Amino acid sequence: MRVGTMGTMTELPRKAAARTARLAALPLGYAGRQALGFGRRLGGAPAEAVLTDVQQRTAEQLFRTLGELKGGAMKFGQVLSVLESALPEEVAAPYREQLTALQDSAPPMPTATVREQLTTHLGADWRDRLVWLDGAPTAAASIGQVHRGRWRDHLDEQGDDHATERDVAVKVQYPGAGDALMADLRQISRLARGVAPVFPGLDIKPLVAELQARAADELDYHLEAEAQSAYAEAFADHPDIVVPGVVAVGNEVLVTEWMDSPYSLAHVIREGTQEERDHYGELFVRFLFEGPARTGMLHADPHPGNFRVLPAADGGPGKLGVLDFGAVARLEEGGMPVATGRLMRIALDNDDESLVAGLRAEGFIKDRIEVDPRQVLEYLAPFIEPAAQERFTFTREWMREQFERVNDPRSESFTLAMKLNLPTSYLLIHRTWIGAIGLLSQLNTTAPFRAILEESLPGFAEA
Repeated sequence: MRVGTMGTMTELPRKAAARTARLAALPLGYAGRQALGFGRRLGGAPAEAVLTDVQQRTAEQLFRTLGELKGGAMKFGQVLSVLESALPEEVAAPYREQLTALQDSAPPMPTATVREQLTTHLGADWRDRLVWLDGAPTAAASIGQVHRGRWRDHLDEQGDDHATERDVAVKVQYPGAGDALMADLRQISRLARGVAPVFPGLDIKPLVAELQARAADELDYHLEAEAQSAYAEAFADHPDIVVPGVVAVGNEVLVTEWMDSPYSLAHVIREGTQEERDHYGELFVRFLFEGPARTGMLHADPHPGNFRVLPAADGGPGKLGVLDFGAVARLEEGGMPVATGRLMRIALDNDDESLVAGLRAEGFIKDRIEVDPRQVLEYLAPFIEPAAQERFTFTREWMREQFERVNDPRSESFTLAMKLNLPTSYLLIHRTWIGAIGLLSQLNTTAPFRAILEESLPGFAEA
């Protein structure tokens, strides 16, 4: 048993060479040469740079391979899948199926390995509390998978028959996931030049660097349990948003309350009615902005698989369930920075001088960098457009237009963007917002964005 356990626990690290070879073997070289016309632009590819058949096959193989691998490869693929809506249609269409498949699936872990993980991280007596465990996983993520189980909360003096039982979700980390995650991210970072043609204009290396910086947090289930418990308590009385409570935690095992949900937002993106798209998209926005106000933290992993649909009893639109609190930004001000809302309001009021002064004060414009205030306002205006209207519709076309505008080297927006700085304290906030806008654009959601900001974004209603 001891030998078998150790063999399983080192399985992923031992396969590092094979995993590296599979990633390195992705046929990106030729596709890269064919895609030189794309440069750093994410949208608006000229006719001569439209994807060739080779590139389409390359993209399909890339995402199929990422989906088959665990660790950082799948994490990287999931992040890219959220940004899919920013891609030109001719780029995204051939492999949208591979992208969206990453949002809800991954290869399963052997049952014996799951039990070994439970013994190691919950104790040898875990069966006394986890009285039933479904052998097949109900969901999988980049570093672990989830099984449905039944938990016995306590044994009272009268014996087992009077113990309280409830359904739970048992999240089990892949053995060696930490080593595999970091190894994959290092390899993908080295391959960034080759992957770039598949996502023209997306600066891959900073994206991978951000994933590397957050990897340690996501591997720490105690830290995740702390964040999820805080969210569950903060949203316990919310009429429309549900966060499961934490039941038990070990280093690589997390047990939470079970959530009955037929599907995630990935299904709504593919097949949802407009009513569902608007309803769940609005709840997602409310959660995104109410979370920091209630907990001092920002849920920073806005891919569709983390958001579950909980239909009403009559079958109509219901509540939104939220899962996976491994990636959470602990905000320095105990909530969203007041400057964020204040600067958005100043921009809406067309006060370009005050806007530049505020951006300088927050570190978005360095002291010795000269900018034209009117040009800065024009650059930011489309980004705050959702807050300028009573109801705004997020579309793939709108998002592609914004990415094209700021990634075209011939445009004034591109030149200005090169002068702007993103302070370290805003890095995860920025990435989360971009991912959230990507999700809303995939949903094609129409929402009262301005009213939500007035209710929940500090500084927006006050300025």
